[in-house]
Amino acid sequence: MQNVLILGAAGKDFHVFNTCFRASAEHRVVAFTATQIPNIDGRRYPPALAGPRYPEGIPIHAEAEMPELVRRHGVNLVVFAYSDVSYAYIEERRRLAEAAGASFALSDPDRTQLPSRRKVVAICAVRTGSGKSQTTRRVAEILRAKGRRVVVCRHPMPYGDLAAQEVQRFGTIDDLARHQCTVEEMEEYEPHLRRGNVVYAGVDYGKILAAAEAEADVVLWDGGNNDTPFFRPDLWIVVADPLRPGHELSYYPGRVNFERAHAIVINKCDSAPAAAIESIVANARAHNPNAAVIRAASPLTIEAPGAAAIKGKRALCIEDGPTVTHGDMGYGAAMLAAERSGAGSFVEPRKFAVGTIAATYAKYPNVSRVLPAMGYGEEQLRDLAATINRSDAEIVVIGTPVNLCRFLKIEKPTVRVTYELAETTRPDLSDLLAGF
Repeated sequence: MQNVLILGAAGKDFHVFNTCFRASAEHRVVAFTATQIPNIDGRRYPPALAGPRYPEGIPIHAEAEMPELVRRHGVNLVVFAYSDVSYAYIEERRRLAEAAGASFALSDPDRTQLPSRRKVVAICAVRTGSGKSQTTRRVAEILRAKGRRVVVCRHPMPYGDLAAQEVQRFGTIDDLARHQCTVEEMEEYEPHLRRGNVVYAGVDYGKILAAAEAEADVVLWDGGNNDTPFFRPDLWIVVADPLRPGHELSYYPGRVNFERAHAIVINKCDSAPAAAIESIVANARAHNPNAAVIRAASPLTIEAPGAAAIKGKRALCIEDGPTVTHGDMGYGAAMLAAERSGAGSFVEPRKFAVGTIAATYAKYPNVSRVLPAMGYGEEQLRDLAATINRSDAEIVVIGTPVNLCRFLKIEKPTVRVTYELAETTRPDLSDLLAGF
């Protein structure tokens, strides 16, 4: 029997265990590790989810303990099971595992894809922040206009009580509070709910898929970061980002998505250099010549009081957390909107950061011009509000998918920026979905 250690970030790692190791008599998973997300280590994958072979559950440690865990438990195999990292980053983990005495492997995307009795459209990306969410919303809109019953299954974000989060169904905004969602979860779920889309998420995606199939004609897989689909797709759509050209080949598992997609959507063509767009087109032709290539824009909408409230003002720009932290984007929709609206100057939010927000800046030194909307728990929400209110901003420009003003007390004038997907070439998504 092999002793296995699974490296994760509270999402794909649990799915890899459930699909590949939970019932395997040839393997024993001795622990998970956790990274990327704060406060997700120190927990235990509970016996109710781990199954009868694990009556005490499985401990979750910080990834920094990986070499010691290998030695302490006699680990034979370390399995890498999270996303949005460079291939160089993976090689560092491989060297650490092998130096400690274990073999190293990536999770198998085919073994972890569950078959469905419904049609499945998967929307994935080459990096986090490429535009999966608005692409998923666009696909749902097209299918619902055809009279199809659509249910969205979102990539896991189980950062709380894992047993309670085994299967989560979101049908209304009130369900966000009932499930004690983090800001990251609300950013993904709320825009769907406001459009009438039912969303499922959680831990056990076999049970989640069965529940979704019971009320859907088409299941939409709404991927997280740049991960591969958990369900076997009939149509695999992957979003590429020309603001980060080349990342479609250098980041894992975004490259897997890019090379296996049925269709590649090059988003943000309204804000990216033409040369960057063409480089992705060239990479698509070289690495996935059978994929349809669709160009698209992400037009910004500045909600009331509008662009006039930004012009000439000192602006604090708040962006989606994962996009500007481990997604390596220096800015997002808020900064673009503020620049286009003629902001007089920009706040350096790092100077005003407190507590866990200050710790975020220390961990991600690439983030400097914007404030990441971190909200993994009450403490971080308090620190986020305090950072905003301590700043010398005259206007706060919010570019997050969720309306932060709904649950944060912001003591400064605010303007919210939203964005959707608009295809600019044919075939477009309607053409792709004609068969559904």
